[in-house]
Amino acid sequence: MGFMDDLKKAGKDLSRALKDIKSAPFVKEMCKTTANMYRLGWDERNGGNISYLLDEKEVAEYLDLSKVIRTIPLAGVNEAEFDVTPLLGKIFIVTGTGKYFKNVEDDPETNLGIVRIAKNGVELLWGYKDGGRTTSELPAHLMCHMARLAADPENRVVMHSHPTHTLAMNYVHELDEKKFTHTLWEMCTECIAVFPDGVGILPWMLCGTNSIGVATAKKMEKFRLVIWAMHGIYGAGKTMDETFGLIETVEKAAQIYMLTAHLPRINTIKDEDMVKLVELFGLDYRKDFLNIK
Repeated sequence: MGFMDDLKKAGKDLSRALKDIKSAPFVKEMCKTTANMYRLGWDERNGGNISYLLDEKEVAEYLDLSKVIRTIPLAGVNEAEFDVTPLLGKIFIVTGTGKYFKNVEDDPETNLGIVRIAKNGVELLWGYKDGGRTTSELPAHLMCHMARLAADPENRVVMHSHPTHTLAMNYVHELDEKKFTHTLWEMCTECIAVFPDGVGILPWMLCGTNSIGVATAKKMEKFRLVIWAMHGIYGAGKTMDETFGLIETVEKAAQIYMLTAHLPRINTIKDEDMVKLVELFGLDYRKDFLNIK
């Protein structure tokens, strides 16, 4: 091979050079979002987790997708009862088990992982450099992704956190989906416009199991927000901002409720006015969650 051939080959190799994964928009989004969630007190210690369905072509700009670091089995599930077929080959960036959100921004390669769904678990393409693994809630996330993608093919994010006032509200408010949603809608004018589909609620269940994943995914067929009683909340959306914003709005409404629940209520947002609002924006909403004859 002559000098010119060597030069051409070097040029081709250079053109195929991968970009720095830490500069990828999806890595930066995860870093920014986890930092915000920790700052707000939603994710103490290693509480909370996020999974984000990525575009394969975009990921290929940063990683050699033929290189699998290792395969990580899915914990807490019975493979015979967990059919992940609809997600086979899909790539996600996922927070790690036992990892603190406050550390993600400074060391994403240890606290995050990019994985591809396989029949026998997930293939690690990047991250968890200390030998870590995906969040123990990944099976629940994947079940929710399947449910949300069936409802809306553009849903790509599933987020779990422990917002303080939302959690506090669980202890003093009846855990009825209609009543809980209605109370939240009454707290801020924007609430019914932000989550017109309402909030689903599950009773306390053991986390990290197949059962809670199945139950959450079932709720996600109708709701983008699902409360795990006395534990936290799951949110799903098209983007990181949308999903964060859903939980943020619920938490703001819960905070207002907790600040006022012990006081006599003089004013409230009327159901008739909520209807005017959603009709103004042309939104489909849970009519059965309002008290209108």
